[in-house]
Amino acid sequence: MNNPEELQHFLDILLKESNFTKAAQELYISQPYLTQLIKRIEKALGVKIIERDKPPYTLTPAGLVYYHYLESVAYDKHQLQRNLASYIHPGKQIIRIGILESLGTYLLPEILPAFLKTNPEVKIQLVEALPRESEKRLLNGDIDCYLGQTPEAIDSSLDVVVSGGEKYYVVISPASPYYQERKFILQPDELKLKEVLQEPLVLSAPGSAIRHQVDGLFQRLKLQANIVMESKSVITATNLAVHGIGLTISSASIIKRIAQTPINLLPLDDNIINLTFFLATRRQEKLSSALKNLIKIFKNKDLKPQIN
Repeated sequence: MNNPEELQHFLDILLKESNFTKAAQELYISQPYLTQLIKRIEKALGVKIIERDKPPYTLTPAGLVYYHYLESVAYDKHQLQRNLASYIHPGKQIIRIGILESLGTYLLPEILPAFLKTNPEVKIQLVEALPRESEKRLLNGDIDCYLGQTPEAIDSSLDVVVSGGEKYYVVISPASPYYQERKFILQPDELKLKEVLQEPLVLSAPGSAIRHQVDGLFQRLKLQANIVMESKSVITATNLAVHGIGLTISSASIIKRIAQTPINLLPLDDNIINLTFFLATRRQEKLSSALKNLIKIFKNKDLKPQIN
């Protein structure tokens, strides 16, 4: 067996069941086949990969190296397939979109269904990364377009189309002394912003568009942020704030996904912090008809997530 994903799956089930017979039943294969497969792998590698003298079964140190090897082989295989897609399907247009994962959860469902309905022959490849990495990939030609926020901060050699934007809020949980019962969205002047922002904060890690905006807000207000925790995920940072770890500053599209209540939301003035969605492409690049259609749909969309 040479399929890395299938080998990983076999190992996962065997480690979970800690029993060859039960694992084989779940995998719909025979127990002798599974036993011999593991023995053949260990013989080929020259080391034992699973401690199986007694449950629970575990990977040996060598087995962990082998498991990570299977992960890397599977990843490289998928990357190769992605890179060869345009050659394997020469008649099919492919659009490689760079986007931050947390932003993609809002933007992509807003634009891709309408686009794919009118462009069923197009294949979309998502390349999820932090904004600077997406920008670098676009400049290098590794992706075809980049969906992001705050177009003012990207390379001036890129062509940019903007569409809508969204509002920022300070997220205040009941654990905060600033929390007000039986209220949801506060009036902008209901609390003194400079006082509220001196509370402990949970923020997205440096590199995200939201963090870039938040850092600029603190500089503008001449405040030193009291950051108690950071996360690469804006959604995680918002959820942690909702559950009382600290206050956070988040956007409407993120807050809409948070089911936990009660919380207060303090709206922030668009003049001091704002977010605009954009789609960037390489300047002087001949755009495919499919990419032109995607840009048109993006530009005509009213991308303004609202919290009621």
